[in-house]
Amino acid sequence: MSTAFLHDALIYLAAAIVFVPIAKKLGMGSVLGYLIAGIIIGPFFLGFIGQEGKNIMHFAEFGVVMLLFLIGLELEPSNFWRMRNLIMGTGSLQMGVTTFLFFIALLFIGFSWQAALASGLALSMSSTAIVMQTLREKGLAKTESGKSSLAALLFQDIAVIPILALLPLLALYAVNAPSNEHATILSGLPGWAQTLMLLGTVGLVILSGRFVIVPFLRFIARIHLPELFTASALLIVMGTAYIMGLVGLSPALGTFLAGVVLANSEFRHELESDIEPFKGILLGLFFIAVGASINFNMIVNNPLKIIALVCGIIVIKAGVLFLTGKFSRLSFDQNLLFTLGLAQVGEFAFVLFSFIHQLNILSAEWTDMMMGVTAISMTVTPLLLLINERLILPRFGTKETEGKEADEIDERHQVIIAGFGHFGSTIGRFLRANGLNATILDNDSDRVDLLRKMGFKVFYGDATRVDILKSAGADQAKILIAAIDSPDVNYDLVEKTQKLFPHLTIMVRAKSRLDAYELIDSGVKDIYRESLDTSVRLGIDVLIKLGVRKYTATRAGQNFIKYDETAMRKLAEQRHDQSAYILTAREQIELQEQLLTNDREVNPTLNDHAWDSDLFEGKFTDEGSEK
Repeated sequence: MSTAFLHDALIYLAAAIVFVPIAKKLGMGSVLGYLIAGIIIGPFFLGFIGQEGKNIMHFAEFGVVMLLFLIGLELEPSNFWRMRNLIMGTGSLQMGVTTFLFFIALLFIGFSWQAALASGLALSMSSTAIVMQTLREKGLAKTESGKSSLAALLFQDIAVIPILALLPLLALYAVNAPSNEHATILSGLPGWAQTLMLLGTVGLVILSGRFVIVPFLRFIARIHLPELFTASALLIVMGTAYIMGLVGLSPALGTFLAGVVLANSEFRHELESDIEPFKGILLGLFFIAVGASINFNMIVNNPLKIIALVCGIIVIKAGVLFLTGKFSRLSFDQNLLFTLGLAQVGEFAFVLFSFIHQLNILSAEWTDMMMGVTAISMTVTPLLLLINERLILPRFGTKETEGKEADEIDERHQVIIAGFGHFGSTIGRFLRANGLNATILDNDSDRVDLLRKMGFKVFYGDATRVDILKSAGADQAKILIAAIDSPDVNYDLVEKTQKLFPHLTIMVRAKSRLDAYELIDSGVKDIYRESLDTSVRLGIDVLIKLGVRKYTATRAGQNFIKYDETAMRKLAEQRHDQSAYILTAREQIELQEQLLTNDREVNPTLNDHAWDSDLFEGKFTDEGSEK
């Protein structure tokens, strides 16, 4: 590994550490932080990364490859089938109309029909990396706009296969690979042969996934070495990407297909957990590389043309997306998120434009310009979403609902519930069944409408906004239940509430033990891990089914939760020191088991012979009597 490469990688990582926390603090999101970092350190500003630094783009693009592999893994056939109407309806409408409008516009400015069609297909793509990352950060992945965005992106990702098959047929003549580029198997073949080769390669990836990769993973799993399984996961991703690149096709497309094939295998979840850490950092490097690759010299030399292209592309895509959202019956605020989130040109366009140029469909000058426009549109998208969140929605987005909600929010209750998804709605139903009403806040307008039809009084609004909290009665309330799905948003709500409403008792949902540690550090006392009680309840039922008396099993479960909560707070102090954390964890587990053993000795109902092997044959109860 060369010193120059290490120098560039060091600069990229340092820039991410500096700019991303600043962007997050300012509410701009990590994606915009990465893009700004790339622009600042790139060859056209501070110049820490020279033109040769673009070589790291090949390394960073691996993050997109891994992202597409993970998206493929999430695409279980059953889930895909359930979403088929949304995917085919939303996806085909958005892509079909967008491609047609770009085709007409590009013909008008002098493109040949082949170049106009090929470029229109490339420009109709949106960025899966930016959209999914932004939705997850803002906790919007499960909203109606999030589902519609996922449907459109999945359709685009799948559409890449026929698009790549179509492009060789549009070629004016056979491909002659430039002397400075690596020749591929497709090089020199006529268009029809390239199409057949492409379809054959796609079929080979699908068959290999089913008949080679799955048996291979079963063999590795039997060895019981976690690091070997991680290496195997990386081997699958890199091997598939290499084969697709060797043929001259998109590596991301190949890994996406491999992910889809493995989505229904028993290794799906383990592959996801092994790939996820690598995907995050590499995807960040990809965003930095996109920012660094923006050719500002080209913008300075052709400012009007570049600005017109970027604005025209975003306006056309946004117009089609907004109409598509209307067709899908999205509410105004959800439709704005859907529209502005997908209005950019995506990372697949880099691959498609490169292939289009390789096929001599588009000139080098226009290819460079289109790639520059793609990078700029990706950079602009987080800014558009920020403007929408800070300026447009506060003024226009809630006008539809404010009139309906004003009377309801005037009601003041002792309890405020922020977030009324599956977790929050269960709490709300339990409290209401016991005669206690709560002020309910949720920022998904479609869910609000549905909940109202079900008889709940729900106020549409972002609970992290101080004015919304005040209007919900946070000054007079006694308890705030933070039940928002996104841990980051939940933590933000807790921080603001602690500072502005210190009298409120804050009871917080935590998705995992790690989320609970963060909340403990912030001083929260009432933390509820969403999986703990359910897991223990299942364990209690196991004891009961094996003959332990219900009262005894229930009390054992309650004691386990009590001891586990105590252990969690002790472990929180050690979590930054891995050795101390592991030692403390072992001590706490042993102590917990000893305390539960002592409880059984004090309460002899749960005695040793209850665990005799005969119990599994149904012969004894916890009292030892015949059934």
